[in-house]
Amino acid sequence: MSDLIERSLQRVLALQVRLYACQARLGGFTDAEALHDLRITLRQLRSLLRPMRGLATVDALEQAAAVLGRLTGPLRDREVLMAELERMGLSRLLAFDQEAHAGAFAAVASSRELAELIALLDSWPVAWREAARRGQLRSVSKRIQRRLRRQQAQLAQALRDPAHDRHRLRLLIKRVRYAGETYPLQSGLDRAALARLKRAQSALGDWHDHLQWLAQS
Repeated sequence: MSDLIERSLQRVLALQVRLYACQARLGGFTDAEALHDLRITLRQLRSLLRPMRGLATVDALEQAAAVLGRLTGPLRDREVLMAELERMGLSRLLAFDQEAHAGAFAAVASSRELAELIALLDSWPVAWREAARRGQLRSVSKRIQRRLRRQQAQLAQALRDPAHDRHRLRLLIKRVRYAGETYPLQSGLDRAALARLKRAQSALGDWHDHLQWLAQS
């Protein structure tokens, strides 16, 4: 088994452990960062899997992570708004209380979407090793490199377009950044480039938050 195939397996297992921890924290409503950490874990899992789409065992796992990400997106938007209102001393304007928030966290922890993702993660190592044994993962590094370069080309094209869609641009930047952090050798991006992507993502993230708040108000 190649180093890349083995490292991918180890990364997925590490992310699975983090996912279990996030599930416990959400169910117990232990801290304010549980949902955020869950979504970061999902993002890292998808960044690992997305460039390998089409390979055996990958697609179902990546899709399950995407479904859970969409489920938790509105709750995260609400969480960010709660923190901002509290920071401004305007918590009286909150249309929801801590009890409702805890209930929403618990619902995510016990959701069918999370249970399905965990079940896929449980069975994934055996399937991944079997795919490697059968030769289905040949040239995986070249496949990843081609797809990351394609993502970078899409981002470069979007940046040159003065009428670019900010939602799509934010998504492209996130994909290129997280893929670059996950696959530094295949992406060809250095630390300076990743730092610039992180700053751009942060700026567009602030824009996205304000847009969400305006829509809710």
